[in-house]
Amino acid sequence: MLRFLRPKDKEKTDRAVEKTRKAWFGRVTTMLRGARLDESLWDDLEEILISADTGVATTQVLLGRVRQRVIDEGADHTESVLAFLKDEMVAILAAAEADGAKTDGSEQNPLVLLVVGVNGVGKTTSIAKLTQLYKKEGKKVILGAADTFRAAAIEQLQSWGHRLDADVIAHRPDADPGAVAFDTLQAAKARGADVVIIDTAGRLHTKVNLMEEIKKIQRVLARRKEGRNQRVLLALDATTGQNGLHQAHAFVDALSCDGAILAKLDGTAKGGVVVAIAYELKLPVLYIGTGEQPDDFAAFDPREFVDALFGES
Repeated sequence: MLRFLRPKDKEKTDRAVEKTRKAWFGRVTTMLRGARLDESLWDDLEEILISADTGVATTQVLLGRVRQRVIDEGADHTESVLAFLKDEMVAILAAAEADGAKTDGSEQNPLVLLVVGVNGVGKTTSIAKLTQLYKKEGKKVILGAADTFRAAAIEQLQSWGHRLDADVIAHRPDADPGAVAFDTLQAAKARGADVVIIDTAGRLHTKVNLMEEIKKIQRVLARRKEGRNQRVLLALDATTGQNGLHQAHAFVDALSCDGAILAKLDGTAKGGVVVAIAYELKLPVLYIGTGEQPDDFAAFDPREFVDALFGES
């Protein structure tokens, strides 16, 4: 079965977290070198992690684990705290990847990726980046313009399709999104596509009727045996921090998402939200946006991400 394409790119990850590293996590590395292992140290760590949008609940759990390891292993210097902190962050991120892994025994193509998210998060651009990623690996990609609410959304996807030499299946504005999804899957079968990526209308997570529209698309795809390899990817804007986490809660509860694309990570100093997404939602971050061009996209790797946050290799 064709699964998510996950080529690593450490250099892009380093660039993506540069602002977060300089603003927050680089300070942790500096602070823990030669500091006293006392209560004020834990207070300072908590303040930095929360400021980086790791979240209150996630920060408390994370530091609780680190403090317990200090006790269990009899650590008496702050260098150990740094190592424990990195290990526990990786553990949280890796656990989300394990929880979010979906497998089946089918070798049936195409892989169908349904991309959801609210307006303005970079959803369509992320679809273009996914398309570029698969095409560079020699995969045939077909795009479905199921965001029929806005004519501009259809035109934007068609523009990306032309630029990336990927077919786009589209109907008129206000057409039934389920019909677009159905026709896209039919076209993929007829043309021997490896990957289908379907855009959906950017919607507020509080709009129940619009959430139901996505569920309808899922049902339409599920009726076709070619749609059994369907995955739902949630596009989030890293610059929104904890607000993005609140959006993710609603989507995960309603749609059973398989993973997240964290767009615009290079544009924020609040990259700690990645850990909060992993811990609170058990939702793996699969890809990160590292810039504005189609190639500015990297598969997420827990260890590489944490090392990049702290400025270590």
